[in-house]
Amino acid sequence: MKRIITFFLIFFIIFSIGVPVSFAEEKGSGAQLVENATSAILIERDTGTVLYEKNSDEKLPPASMTKIMTMLLIMEAIDEGKLSMNEKIRTSERAASMGGSQIFLEAGEEMTTEEMLQGIAIASGNDASVAMAERLAGSEEAFTEMMNKKAKELGLKNTFFQNSTGLPADKHYSSARDMAIMAKELLKYEEITKFTGTYESYLREDTDDKFWLVNTNRLVRFYPGVDGLKTGFTKEAKYCLTATAEKDGMRVIAVVFGSPTSKDRNAQITKMLDYAFGLYKTHPMYKRNHPVGKVSVSKGKKKTVEAVTSEPISLLTKKGEDIKNIEEEISVQGHVNAPIKKGDKVGTITFKKDGKVLLESSLIAKEEIKKANWWELFKRSLGMFTRPGE
Repeated sequence: MKRIITFFLIFFIIFSIGVPVSFAEEKGSGAQLVENATSAILIERDTGTVLYEKNSDEKLPPASMTKIMTMLLIMEAIDEGKLSMNEKIRTSERAASMGGSQIFLEAGEEMTTEEMLQGIAIASGNDASVAMAERLAGSEEAFTEMMNKKAKELGLKNTFFQNSTGLPADKHYSSARDMAIMAKELLKYEEITKFTGTYESYLREDTDDKFWLVNTNRLVRFYPGVDGLKTGFTKEAKYCLTATAEKDGMRVIAVVFGSPTSKDRNAQITKMLDYAFGLYKTHPMYKRNHPVGKVSVSKGKKKTVEAVTSEPISLLTKKGEDIKNIEEEISVQGHVNAPIKKGDKVGTITFKKDGKVLLESSLIAKEEIKKANWWELFKRSLGMFTRPGE
């Protein structure tokens, strides 16, 4: 039986909330916000609310913005304990042969996951992307299958990948909306901005082959608060960028496809960021991994697992508005059967006002719970018939 906890937040009582649904009616209000780009979208990260969009579902070549999905799968593997930042990753001949942007890996050369992530996030290294893809899936082809599987899990309707790099390929496409969703998912792993938000760094510092990395996203240096995520350019795609910035506790994601120059690309992103930070604010409710309840576990090595928030949770309003009388519902499963993987969905947290859903987010298992063996279950059953002290 599900457990539901409902209460009212009374900390903010000045104004009533601006419901995110109303923003959808206004997202065309900045019709001239983005001019020199084929498509664009602007969202608030925590709620996913669309603040502006232009041709946001059009299928277009994403170029190296593809690496947002590559980095997402890397960060997931680290979070799940399948990969560590310190693990040495060997470069295959195929990875070393990749053209385009690269960090000039040699066949047989080893770098740590952390160094490879630097190469991908800062310098857009195709060689590093393929080396990581081969480590996680055995081959880039198998990794691409993982990318497309994850795209389906995220509900992306206009995305299909043919490689881990974004190099031109038939039927390799995405959309501004889908790219924003991928970026939102990647930003759950806050450590990623350590890489994407670095303007310059070095690889092979203790060797004669010291290599200087300079971020392809110049806004990291020139727009306060920008700390990611990924640029893209090919002749077919033109200049693309998925950017994120944080100011006064609000994080937004802005995406452009198909700008004619890098200067135009940066200008369109800048206008969207200014628009978001000038008109909106967020009210943080929970950080990611905040515990909100426990779920009973049947036949597991532990009897319960903690339910935690799967992402940062905030409510969004226009500036000058605040929140009051917000109803929060926490619904968790009565019990789950072992084994349970870390990150498995075990419930939902919902925020409502006047019966309307403002925000809904998944609650997940904080840790892995393995299935108990027969001896553990036997001892546990004996305990049921033994009173304390006997």
